[in-house]
Amino acid sequence: MNLNEWIHSNTIHHSQFWDLKKLVEEKQRQGLKISLCLPTLNEEKTIGKEIVMFKSELVDRYPLLDEIAVIDSGSTDRTRDIAATFGADVYLSADILPQYGEKKGKGENLWKAVYQLTGDIIVYVDADIKNIHPRFAYGLVAPLIYRPEVHYVKAFYDRPLAFSQGVRPSGGGRVTEILVRPLFSLFFPDLTGLVQPLSGEYAVRREVLDKIPFPIGYGVETSHLIDVYEKWGMEAIAQVDLDQRVHRNQETRALGKMAFGILRAFLVRAEALGVIGKLPELSTFLRQFQVSNANFEQIAYEIVEEERPPMIELPEYREKFGVAL
Repeated sequence: MNLNEWIHSNTIHHSQFWDLKKLVEEKQRQGLKISLCLPTLNEEKTIGKEIVMFKSELVDRYPLLDEIAVIDSGSTDRTRDIAATFGADVYLSADILPQYGEKKGKGENLWKAVYQLTGDIIVYVDADIKNIHPRFAYGLVAPLIYRPEVHYVKAFYDRPLAFSQGVRPSGGGRVTEILVRPLFSLFFPDLTGLVQPLSGEYAVRREVLDKIPFPIGYGVETSHLIDVYEKWGMEAIAQVDLDQRVHRNQETRALGKMAFGILRAFLVRAEALGVIGKLPELSTFLRQFQVSNANFEQIAYEIVEEERPPMIELPEYREKFGVAL
């Protein structure tokens, strides 16, 4: 399958899955269990609305989701209390597999979720979405239910092609277009077919999630796509158009930190796969400038992109889920 064929066959609009009754029936016929994971850090303003919507529409009305869980990084606001009040299962990341220590980062939460949650499919949804809608879950889960060859489903937002005034540019955010798409174009051109490779919403089969490593920070999405592509091919990946996503935007300095972490994770993965040669020891410090009273001061931020191993390598996981290496 070439890239154009993949874009045509594996790029789907969520409206194809409007019949939730049919979707639930097929899920039940296959005996699947589906878990929703909401990774959080200080999301008190939006977490309650997300849980209420998902619970009312996709648990009570249409029983698509079997559990809704918050995996929290240590919020200092009321995120955990609000989530528990509205009926989610709430876990502190540090309390899951504590014998392996506590590390900070979104990727850490996603990795811990593979152990803590019980679904055959795990759908990850960011907790800061202001226009939350059931499609953010069912749109991603549906291709996994209807198409057994698909293992990993990525979200993208905004309509990419149809436009009343003709063709317009479309794609991911600033870090995607400035960093990740150029890297994919150079080293993994098939992955350029993904409109928004850094989107925080995706659904994955457990037997895929437990076999890939998890960078603990910003590099987790990029690393996952490379690993799934290398192990299972583009046929295993699909993307779903969810129309629009409204959330807070980050300032440029914060995006610099994100880009630094992604680039480190990318280089480590590319070296491990033999795509590039042996790397020198990489710095963990990003240096940025700030100005105070006309004086330029350089600030160094340490950004460590450690990796958690594939979950299946942990004896605790194999015992809990009855799987073998």
